[in-house]
Amino acid sequence: MHQKILCITALVALLAGCSNTMTYPSSPRGNTSDSYGEVNILDPYRWLEDIDSPETAAWVAQQNQVTNKVLEAIPARAEFKKRLTELWNYERFGVPFNEGGRWFYTRNDGLQDQSVLYTMKDPSEQAVVLLDPNTLSNDGKLALNALSISPNGHYLAYAVSSGGSDWQTWRIRDIRTGKDLADSVPWSKFSGANWAFDSSGFYYGGFDEPKGENLLKAANTFQKVYFHTLSQKSAPNVIFDQPDKPGQSANILVSDDGAYLIRTISMGTDERNLLHVQSLLDKSITWLKLVDQFEDTYNVIGNVGSTFYLHTTLNSPKYQVIAVDLKKPAKADWRTVIAENDSTLQGVSLVGNSLVANYLRDAKSVVKRFDLSGKLIAEIVLPGVGTANGFGGKADSTETFYSFGSFTQPNEIFRLDLSSNQTTSFKKPTLAIDTSAFETVQVFYPSKDGTKIPMFITQRKGQPKSASTPVLLYGYGGFNIPVVPSFSPAVIAWVEQGGIWAVANLRGGGEYGEVWHEAGTKLKKQNVFDDFAAAADYLIAEGMTSKKKIAINGRSNGGLLVAATMVQRPELFGAAIPAVGVLDMLRFNEFTIGKAWESDYGSPQNVDEFKALYAYSPLHNVRAGIDYPPTLVLTGDHDDRVYPAHSFKFIAELQHVYKGDSPQLIRIETRGGHGAGKPTSMVIDEFADWLAFSSHYLTIK
Repeated sequence: MHQKILCITALVALLAGCSNTMTYPSSPRGNTSDSYGEVNILDPYRWLEDIDSPETAAWVAQQNQVTNKVLEAIPARAEFKKRLTELWNYERFGVPFNEGGRWFYTRNDGLQDQSVLYTMKDPSEQAVVLLDPNTLSNDGKLALNALSISPNGHYLAYAVSSGGSDWQTWRIRDIRTGKDLADSVPWSKFSGANWAFDSSGFYYGGFDEPKGENLLKAANTFQKVYFHTLSQKSAPNVIFDQPDKPGQSANILVSDDGAYLIRTISMGTDERNLLHVQSLLDKSITWLKLVDQFEDTYNVIGNVGSTFYLHTTLNSPKYQVIAVDLKKPAKADWRTVIAENDSTLQGVSLVGNSLVANYLRDAKSVVKRFDLSGKLIAEIVLPGVGTANGFGGKADSTETFYSFGSFTQPNEIFRLDLSSNQTTSFKKPTLAIDTSAFETVQVFYPSKDGTKIPMFITQRKGQPKSASTPVLLYGYGGFNIPVVPSFSPAVIAWVEQGGIWAVANLRGGGEYGEVWHEAGTKLKKQNVFDDFAAAADYLIAEGMTSKKKIAINGRSNGGLLVAATMVQRPELFGAAIPAVGVLDMLRFNEFTIGKAWESDYGSPQNVDEFKALYAYSPLHNVRAGIDYPPTLVLTGDHDDRVYPAHSFKFIAELQHVYKGDSPQLIRIETRGGHGAGKPTSMVIDEFADWLAFSSHYLTIK
């Protein structure tokens, strides 16, 4: 397929590669401006922030028409769609979990738009369908966002969202009858459902219904915690509200034993939080404020009696586990159970009267099991280099399940017997290709300041180095989120042609704990872009590719990464695909949940942080006379996470300023959101488009 695509795409270069013959949609420039201290900044495309206006709707339709004309002229598009459809058609399973005496897991038969929820009394039994989201809408765009099973096993609370929106509505299904109750709980966002111990209802987070402006644009500033009682017809009960503290959010849950109510409070996306506990057995005892300052991160793992186990950054930027006895809650009486080490302790579960610790060692999973005193029981033997997730259960569970996958192997589900510590395969997917022909290696390269950055490189085994090899380089670098090995048919579709798929583990992420994260935030955000550009420099220096043979891609914060790096180092890249990116760094905090991102980005209203933001903001750093690479911006017209105006304004500015031969395009998914819950068919279409775009423009350079 690789050689075929190279030859065919070269033939259509003149048809699809000359933007100076294109006529882009008109993007009128206004004179709106904003002042930041003594600096006045023009915002000529402010009108594109009104995404429901007739003018914007017409502009979106015209942009899509131009983009589709270019994409349709690339023969590789049909080839990629066909191959991706073949590769995506494999059975996929979620990790089984137990609640209320029943087991549950999700399954997708391959090309179903949404995965289906199944249940059974025992993992060895034949599972039956509990909820099929594919039947909830005609276009597959009503997605299952979250679910929670009541402690008595009688009810399923499930949240659905429409058209990719983050807004979700909770519904209740009676598991015994398979039918929904009349309950409908709207205006929830960024929240799960946490049931009361008696299964009478659940706690959830939400916001007031937006008034007076587009509900996708309205800032989500004052979160509340509600309690919904089953079959309640009146307005939900507000359990916790902080009207004087914008940006703070709370989560309330009940301990597994039903003895305690646990409340965590955080500020934006900053993971440092407060932690309060209240007894449910003695209502006369008020909230015990174990942590009442935003100094460290405290994640509740679980409790055994009055002893709580916490996953924390207290004196340990790579995390440790501590035990806190509520009978002696003073900080001086807290004790370390699992001490910090040189790996990042990503997560911990309390299951089978033991602690299962999931570490990241150079962005790869290492899993160990400890007793409750912190003594090592055993290391869980994983099938190779990759990512393990799961290990859920209760303190008295006798088994747990987990998934393991890599760049070249899809997630296999395993069962761990907690008495013998033996692992057996539970569900193993079968692919339409033998992936043993491919390999992933990890390298470490120097960034601009000398910091060593890890990078995964996936390609055919034994593939010789060549300056003509096309490379797809992916990154994220933010919000303490690690980028770990994970399977995608898109990787296989690319590397089987002879291309390289490279993933850089940049600062700002969570690969090496809080120090690594903070090194890529606020005034240090430029480190992330330097790390990404240095990855391209390394691949070129090693003779694995060359300038203009590298396409860069990232989503959300990664979309910012791609656009900022493209603007700063345009000579390196043959194509850029910034997806659902944060691209207007002076107004990001004006839309939806953007205010919460100030913990990573800083605030445009702060003098020093404004200077840093303005210096790299993609929208504000596009310059005339620069040879920018072919660019395909991806967004959804209903993205209420990263408001689509970011992408609209950026491409309008690129099209206005750039006078070269490289196309500057935007692909706008209608009834599409940020990405979560996107139907499989839409995912395949999107990958086919941008892989074909990348293949074409890397080939003809």
